[in-house]
Order: sequence, then structure tokens, then C-alpha cells
Amino acid sequence: MADVFSQIYIQTVFAVKNRQALIRPEWEERLYQYTTGVVQTRGHKVLAIGGMSDHIHIFIGLKPAEALSDLVREIKNATNDFIKEQRLSPYKFDWQAGYGAFSYSRSHRDSVCKYILNQKEHHLAKTFEEEFFKILSDFEVEIGKKQMFDFFQPD
Repeated sequence: MADVFSQIYIQTVFAVKNRQALIRPEWEERLYQYTTGVVQTRGHKVLAIGGMSDHIHIFIGLKPAEALSDLVREIKNATNDFIKEQRLSPYKFDWQAGYGAFSYSRSHRDSVCKYILNQKEHHLAKTFEEEFFKILSDFEVEIGKKQMFDFFQPD
């Protein structure tokens, strides 16, 4: 059988359940390192990873042998377990259902990496919702009746 040659760049974006700000600066780097390990173990490459206290962006060089949905599910499950086992959050931690996934050409790779690595500065001027809706608009993704966000509702 012939070898597979591919170049697939995907940015994934997903949020903490109820958009709670639970990813703390003191352990976010450990989370990113662990996430990178999960992705690499499955044969893919992390090009950039970054985020905020309530969401994460991962720019992946995806190998076509695995469906993106399977990879994202594994990332969420493994990192959720990691956060719980390491007792990183004193609060119940879960990722929100769903995610965003956006493909890029080779020519956009450096700018997407820079964008993801500079999330803290980027969000000084734009909220996550504004950012996500802008990405959807830029990619002409039809929202329709899809549920976008689960927001924390205090008791």
C-alpha cells in the first residue's frame, strides 16, 4: 500500500463548561504540556497552544489516520482526568460539549501560531464570544440553531 502524504492544519477551540474561568495561570503551562503529550502520543503535532482561564486554542498538524472528533474527545477526556487527578482546580472541572475547528493553509501557519500564543494580549480588547463569532464569520460558518455557549448561572 502506498504511503499517505498530507498537510492538514486545524485550529481547535473549546471552553470550560459554563464558561467558568477555572484554568489558573499557576498551572496552565502544565495543562498545555500535558495536552501536547496527548496529541503527540496519537501521532499528531501541536504547532501552538494557548488560551485564557475559560477556553483553549490548539493548532494541530493533523494526521489523516484519526478523525478530528476522536482526537478532540480524547484531549478533553484526558485533560479533564489530568486536572482532577492532579487536583489542579478546587472546583468541579469539565470541558463544555462541542468545539470549534477551523482549517488553514500552510501560508497562514505562522500568523495562526502567533495569534494563539498571544491570547492574553488579544483578549484585552475582545471577549471570547466576540472572538469566536468573528472566526465563524471569517470562515462563513452558518450558525443556524446550533447552541453556542453554556453560561454559568449562579444560584
